[in-house]
Amino acid sequence: MRGPLETDYLVVGTGAAGMAFTDALLSHSDATVTLVDRRHAPGGHWIDAYPFVRLHQPSAFYGVSSVPLGRGTVDASGINAGFHEAASADELRAYYAQVMDQHFLPTGRVHHLPCSNHSIGPDGRHLVTSRLTGEVREVRVRRKLVDASYLEGRIPATSAPPFDVAEGVRCVAAGDVARVADPPERYVIIGTGKTALDTCVWLLTQGVPASAIQWVRPREAWWVNRRLHQPEEGLPDFFAGVGLQLKAMAQATSVDDVFARLEADGFFLRVDTTVAPTMSRGAMLGEAELALLRQIGDVVRRGHVRRIERERIVFDGGTVPTSPGTLHVHCAAVGLARPALRPIFEADRVTLQPLFWGFACYPAALLGVVEATIADTAEKNRVCPPIRYWDEPRDYLSSYLALMAHDRARGSPRRGGLGQRHAAEPDVGSGRPP
Repeated sequence: MRGPLETDYLVVGTGAAGMAFTDALLSHSDATVTLVDRRHAPGGHWIDAYPFVRLHQPSAFYGVSSVPLGRGTVDASGINAGFHEAASADELRAYYAQVMDQHFLPTGRVHHLPCSNHSIGPDGRHLVTSRLTGEVREVRVRRKLVDASYLEGRIPATSAPPFDVAEGVRCVAAGDVARVADPPERYVIIGTGKTALDTCVWLLTQGVPASAIQWVRPREAWWVNRRLHQPEEGLPDFFAGVGLQLKAMAQATSVDDVFARLEADGFFLRVDTTVAPTMSRGAMLGEAELALLRQIGDVVRRGHVRRIERERIVFDGGTVPTSPGTLHVHCAAVGLARPALRPIFEADRVTLQPLFWGFACYPAALLGVVEATIADTAEKNRVCPPIRYWDEPRDYLSSYLALMAHDRARGSPRRGGLGQRHAAEPDVGSGRPP
């Protein structure tokens, strides 16, 4: 075993959160950082993502603060026409490789250990094991472990279907739809979340008739209207959307009433207006996509799929027929993890978790700034209490309340003596509009 590697911070996970945190830490401190990930390149789940996936938010709201993602252009054609570009999986993989190779590593303060597993030995030592050679190397951490994998979820590309599949049944993960060589008689899309939505939209834009698609939706979801979440010239509408939310929350008498008001205002969307959604995870949807999805008339709502047989699909609440010529598309992975909350800042550890309703990368970048600029652990946790990722409609309200509470906490006087606000909070590149 080679000699130990010494570092100030050991970041486990080089997905969007780990990269945004590291970028902020490098920008606001002189710390050294070692990043470790089991994947061969930075980018987290984007390395494994289905080939036709795109960001559901504008590229300008994603990535790390110091390296803008995208060119700041507005799409002139396609399903996203009229809106700011939304990066594809290929663009995101290239972007994170650029951040690592051209921004992090040239500082001389970053060490990258891809294709490696992190573990903590019984004696408390941090060990990194190469998945290629099996070599084990100790990493001596002078300051903290940063766990950017605590909330790592599961995606169809790397997770088996959460239901049984009988022999002879054609069943593939979402991404494999793009590699089908033998056209099926019809497609059965299984799932409620963004992966299922993207798969349906992609099939329809590729010329598959809506009549050839059956959509199994165990739940109905609320979606955020992309039109009200645009940067630059779209900021007036963005802030109008903020006003609509505050007005609805002030006037509504229930959670359902909040959503009803915001649906009437065009802030929230749902595919089927006759079914009450029980899911709300904050993903965005464009109205052009919505129009396409509403073309699919064969929707099955019988609970979760338990088993697919050659001639039928078995649900919590009954069965529906299928056939050997049908391609069943697994889009039903758990997605984002929702484990028990723990303090984000501890004496020897930072556990990245969401802070409030908002774009994905900004909170992680903010945590990097807080770690670099506030010394007192209690004060860090005061201004950055974590919340769980939202899942149900009521979670939208509690996470938005957390957003307002965080803004108030960060604006209040600090025991650490840093004034009313951080000297340089992350900007729009970290996912929060200015």
